[in-house]
Amino acid sequence: MRYPIVRRLIVLVAAAVLGVAGTAGCGVALDDSAISTSGADLNPQPRENLRDGGSLTTAVPEVSPQWNTFHADGSAYTLLMWRWYNPTLAYFAPDGTYSFNRDYLTDVRKELVDGKTVVTYTINPKAYFNDGTPIDYRAFVNTWRTSSGTDPDYIVGATDGYDQIESVTRGVDDRQAVVRFRGVWAWPDGLFNLLLHPKVSTADLYNTTYLQNPHPEWGAGPYTVNSYDPNTGVVVFTRNPKWWGKPGKLDRRVFRQMEDQAAINAFRNGELDAIGVASKDSRAQVITMGGVDIRTAASPQQSLLVVNLDTPILADRRVREGLLFGVDRSTLARIRFTGLNYSEPLPGSLQMYSFQPGYEDNLDGVIGYDPDRARAILDEAGWVVGDDGTRVKDGRRLSVTLPILSDAAASQNLARAFQAILKQVGVDVVIALRPASDFSKVVVNKEFDLFLIGFSSSDPFGMAYLCQTWCEGSQLNKAGAGSPELDAEIARVAAIPEPAAQIAAGNKVERQAFAQYSDLPLFNGPSMVAVKEKLANYGAGQFYIGPVEDIGWQK
Repeated sequence: MRYPIVRRLIVLVAAAVLGVAGTAGCGVALDDSAISTSGADLNPQPRENLRDGGSLTTAVPEVSPQWNTFHADGSAYTLLMWRWYNPTLAYFAPDGTYSFNRDYLTDVRKELVDGKTVVTYTINPKAYFNDGTPIDYRAFVNTWRTSSGTDPDYIVGATDGYDQIESVTRGVDDRQAVVRFRGVWAWPDGLFNLLLHPKVSTADLYNTTYLQNPHPEWGAGPYTVNSYDPNTGVVVFTRNPKWWGKPGKLDRRVFRQMEDQAAINAFRNGELDAIGVASKDSRAQVITMGGVDIRTAASPQQSLLVVNLDTPILADRRVREGLLFGVDRSTLARIRFTGLNYSEPLPGSLQMYSFQPGYEDNLDGVIGYDPDRARAILDEAGWVVGDDGTRVKDGRRLSVTLPILSDAAASQNLARAFQAILKQVGVDVVIALRPASDFSKVVVNKEFDLFLIGFSSSDPFGMAYLCQTWCEGSQLNKAGAGSPELDAEIARVAAIPEPAAQIAAGNKVERQAFAQYSDLPLFNGPSMVAVKEKLANYGAGQFYIGPVEDIGWQK
């Protein structure tokens, strides 16, 4: 599956196999020994060990037409680009530990004042956007204002946390922002990690001005957009002459929109410097190459099946229930991990990962593989098995479309297996092959009945984003499930001040959400990245987010 939205911010990814992230181990050799999953694998190097210059070129399935990472149509690919030329105020260690970026902030103070969480951000006086606008409290105000959900004209990817803020005000001077919540907020480190320029001041600008236009003048950081060709899908970043911090080690950072097999070929030919190889076929094509490391890490990404409730047949809860009880996740995971010498427990949450404290299997007892039960449910719903094995009712066949956005053999094998599994309970799955560049079209326009998609977490605070995943009308809720009653339960969870208690309550609510039969976690999987040997501070990092200016080539 391929991965691309902003959760935790969640980040939507096309669930194609090549880019799947999951588990990590340091120093994985180029052989078929068991994959280690002990931490990040990035070849960490201090700046003095890196040479100045060189380029880093990688493939990306899609350069999203929406460059505004806060917008609902943004994807993980949007966020990937955004981080290379916009303010990144927060870093995360591989285990999810937060720290602030001192190029933008000189202090972050968290307090409890009169029973309310108050966070005070003191901003580096050197920090300016590329157009000369100071990075000050106004950027914090605009980020909150547009992300709070109070104005429905802003098509926001996530309001979680921002909708709990009472005010954002000027502190001792313009270079200090004081964020006051309505009560105690359990996850303050998950907010204001990115900033939106104050000039993005209207809903029209927010929604449309970033379409196929990155607006580098509204960015800031060690790199800026040198060129972007929406026709070829090539983006080039170069050093930003207006950057006040340590300069980027690379001369050029290049992204090329490519299909999976074309990307593998380009890596083998030396045209790319790194590529995801988390499938048997892709790994086999690079494992014998000289001068290449395969870096592996437990990466917080999830593959899941989304059921489109807008499809008339699937609007019937009983049909969805029967369909999901017919999905053999163990077989799909075995196919997905063939040749990788890797295994994992089947995932039971879309909020938490099995390697995180507080994780519970919230699918247990709610959805499980039981083909006899699946057949019985569909029988009771009036769907009778026809002569060709496909169920029919009132002259309609129980036929659903599953788009696949990859030419990789692993992705297509998985789709065919999915098709065969559901055929056993009388559901006809029609596979529709689409180019990877159609990802945003398929997701935004809901051009699917069933869809294999991915969630990629940009921070470790998964339960903070329960509403983003499950609330009725949430832009990330691509199934279209939800109810006012569930929304109220989610709101009660969000108000719990202590993180562990919120996670425990959220697990119970997620069980209710899964009982809508709209979303089914399939697997997480290892993040495996093949890289040229001397590439440093880059690879498979779990929750890792670090300074892009320190990515480069060892001397």
